[in-house]
Amino acid sequence: MLKLTGYLKNYKWQTIYAPLCKLIEAIFELIVPIVAAKILDVGVANGDVGYIFKMGGVMVGLGVLGLGFSLICQYNATRVAQGFARELRTALNDKVSALSHADLDAFGSSSMITRITNDVNQAQFAVAMVLRMLSRAPFLIVGAIIAAMLIDIKLSVVFLIAAPLVGVTVWLISTRSLPYYRKNQKGLDGLNRITGENLVGVRVIRAFNRSDDEVERFENSTAQMLNINLKASKIASLLNPLTSVIMNLAVVALIYFGAVRIDTGWLTQGELIAFINYVTQTTLTIIFLGNVISSVVKGSASAGRIAEVLDAHPSMTEGAGAQCLYDCPVVELKNVSFRYSRGGRNAIENVSFAVESGQSVGIIGGTGSGKSTLAGLIPRFYDATEGEVLFMGVNVKDYTYRQLRSQIAIVPQRAVLFRGTIRSNLNWRKRDADDDELWQALTAAQAADFVRALPMGLDSPVSKGGKNFSGGQRQRLTIARSLVGQAQLLILDDSASALDYITERRLRDALKQQNRTMIIVSQRAAAIKECDKILVLDDGRPDGMDSHHALLDSSPVYREIIASQTQEDTANE
Repeated sequence: MLKLTGYLKNYKWQTIYAPLCKLIEAIFELIVPIVAAKILDVGVANGDVGYIFKMGGVMVGLGVLGLGFSLICQYNATRVAQGFARELRTALNDKVSALSHADLDAFGSSSMITRITNDVNQAQFAVAMVLRMLSRAPFLIVGAIIAAMLIDIKLSVVFLIAAPLVGVTVWLISTRSLPYYRKNQKGLDGLNRITGENLVGVRVIRAFNRSDDEVERFENSTAQMLNINLKASKIASLLNPLTSVIMNLAVVALIYFGAVRIDTGWLTQGELIAFINYVTQTTLTIIFLGNVISSVVKGSASAGRIAEVLDAHPSMTEGAGAQCLYDCPVVELKNVSFRYSRGGRNAIENVSFAVESGQSVGIIGGTGSGKSTLAGLIPRFYDATEGEVLFMGVNVKDYTYRQLRSQIAIVPQRAVLFRGTIRSNLNWRKRDADDDELWQALTAAQAADFVRALPMGLDSPVSKGGKNFSGGQRQRLTIARSLVGQAQLLILDDSASALDYITERRLRDALKQQNRTMIIVSQRAAAIKECDKILVLDDGRPDGMDSHHALLDSSPVYREIIASQTQEDTANE
């Protein structure tokens, strides 16, 4: 938790007010047993009703003042805890934005979601409990012991024996339960992953009739979490009984030895009542302190997981910014190789090519040949392991992310739309794009007809992930989104796979008329055969780069792809 205290810097005064008010409340609470003793020893013993009412009023006043300071503490503690959580989530979001794709892959999306939601909530609750109770409880315990010693030093020995025993009990239980809380958070990561997979892949699960298997997998995961929580709960459940036994034994001892002290004249009945009140206060406070420590332990486990993300150093460093050169290729790769951090071999090896302005380059190869990986190096989703990737004559590492990616429009394999409207999705690249620009992009992407047919046109709603549109409609909308804003380079990463041949042909013709600089990644030879150049990849290695007709003579891999797809088309006919 100490690593995250820096996120309380905007709430310095509240972090002082809250425990200070709780401290004042504890002082009033410590005075109450003394007042009660006076009522018994003076008012009741002498039959002085006026004194009883006067001191009773003092007790009520102390209670009201304590309540007031408690409310002030609660208000400030809540503000601090909520603000702390907001600062943490903002920092985590900024960190996630700064991390590369490789860094995010290492954490896993389900784990990141758990850390930003559940772990932050646990840390927030721990901060609130610390501000509300962790300052009050030790002061109340120590104050009660001191007050008891001032009443009768010999009888307070009972306190001095019981308090350390309770402290050791709380410490042992807390240290034993911490590892289980950490395991529980990791188990929650796995549960979120399974839930996410089931929600995203529900159609596949039903298509393969695997619902029962997925239910069993989910139940196994929850059973593991149940076992972990039961072990933690069994340990934590010992806290209250053990501390209660210790403190109740202390009360018994106080009553016994207190009676002896009263008989010998060393103690009054009121002072014994005050003693017992202090024991009761201490008992309740220590039990509550144990619960607070339990919350802090959970928060510490979550804080450690949050700190792992915040302390992560991005494997890619953003450039300082660079000025584009215009008398050079738009994109140039020089002896580029790339290896994923978890892979044992290169996914891309020794690839070199250039894309001139207005030129279209196709990339083709078998499944797993590295086509999409290669395309991802240009907008710098990953950094090349070896070689250089140049954009407008400058190494991509020299640009800021915004500077580089604002000039590159990429349409990924998976068509992703966001909740909102068609207009809001199309405006992602250029927020102030007018309707004419949007319709031009939709027309080029072959999406204008079905958008016009919608009752609300550009303002038609888009559900999460664009699930209210077909696969082909989603692909055309994502292509249209990339065409808004006139980027220097357009990358189509197998983004027309759901389109029929006629629609795809019209799309290619429309893009060709715009004279755009394009890189088209596809497994269909028909989609890239009219490109100015075609790069053929074979298991991450270039097998040739030339025009369609030239590759038919020079590249065995390309001939094999053409032959297989020609046979498939013939068979389909």
